[in-house]
Amino acid sequence: MPFLNDMLDDSGRRRLERERLDAENAGSIIPGQAPGPGSIESRYRFDVGGIMAAVRGEILGQDEALDALERILRIVRADIADPRRPLHTALFLGPTGVGKTELVRALARALHGDADAFCRVDMNTLSQEHYAAALTGAPPGYVGSKEGTTILNQELIEGSLGKPGIVLFDELEKASDEVVQALLNVFDNGMLTVASGERTYSFRNALVFMTSNLGARRLQAFEERRRRLPGRLFPMTPARRRQRLNRMMERELLRRFTPEFINRIDTVTVFNWIRGAVVEELVDLETRRLNRRLLKHDVELQLAPGVRRHIARKGFDRKYGARSLRRAMRHDVEAPLAHFLLTDFHGVGDRQTLEAYLEGGVVRFRIGADHSSTAP
Repeated sequence: MPFLNDMLDDSGRRRLERERLDAENAGSIIPGQAPGPGSIESRYRFDVGGIMAAVRGEILGQDEALDALERILRIVRADIADPRRPLHTALFLGPTGVGKTELVRALARALHGDADAFCRVDMNTLSQEHYAAALTGAPPGYVGSKEGTTILNQELIEGSLGKPGIVLFDELEKASDEVVQALLNVFDNGMLTVASGERTYSFRNALVFMTSNLGARRLQAFEERRRRLPGRLFPMTPARRRQRLNRMMERELLRRFTPEFINRIDTVTVFNWIRGAVVEELVDLETRRLNRRLLKHDVELQLAPGVRRHIARKGFDRKYGARSLRRAMRHDVEAPLAHFLLTDFHGVGDRQTLEAYLEGGVVRFRIGADHSSTAP
């Protein structure tokens, strides 16, 4: 049976290659020597501090959520999570546009070098009962049942050598009850077997995140009451406010999900509303992201203080969060910048710095400090 022998040989070669890589990446702990502080044996090799520094640079105004993520990463890095479950299961609650999904993207970029290096399932596409097969596979007797095809990506779920995989179930509350129930086994034992039994997906080396807008209106009403009288006369301590928010969110969760489902979630984190104090910092963040996209044109954009304040003032909307700010950036900065690049900009091969300035309420652009070229 030459075909079978070839498969066995190939499997053996892959096993030996994995063992060689594991040995090469075993870290600085030398057998026979006492390990120094912080150098415990672990199958994971990533710098928690470095990853969190990168994520904190991308997510603003959500200190409690970032602290919770850092605790999760330390547990994983120390390799003390239950090996028969996902490494961690976390639910992010809060209004739209506050950074729930963006936090997962920032973590993927910091951990794997790519913001899309995670398995994302948009649960709003699984809102009807018959769509459950997209997650669990077609049942026996139906088309596609033998292939065990689903929308899951096992490679992204498993992660890479020394680094966990990342899974995101986005907008969880919009999924059908059948889909939500299918996740119970994932949270309980880290495995999902498709309906036909032909294939099993393992989540035991993955961080599982979920996002939901449940209770967003109730949160908004609570915050508005606190800003009016008599709420302003009797301010809450941060601990008491957090306790009130957690109770509100627990009631909202129990209205939508069963107690056994909620009981399998390791942590539930409530994200804050975007506050005015961080809006200008968010403008700077959006500018850095735009500059990453401008690298291929050898262009760097700088915003004059007036433009920065203009975008912050126009883009700040508590109801829509950072998405409102992105719309303001797209309308007032990116659109006129595209026009300038296509009609008035003449690249010379070297990196060019463009300054955005405000003139008559309109954002215009000029090259460098000599202001030799301006947009009409």
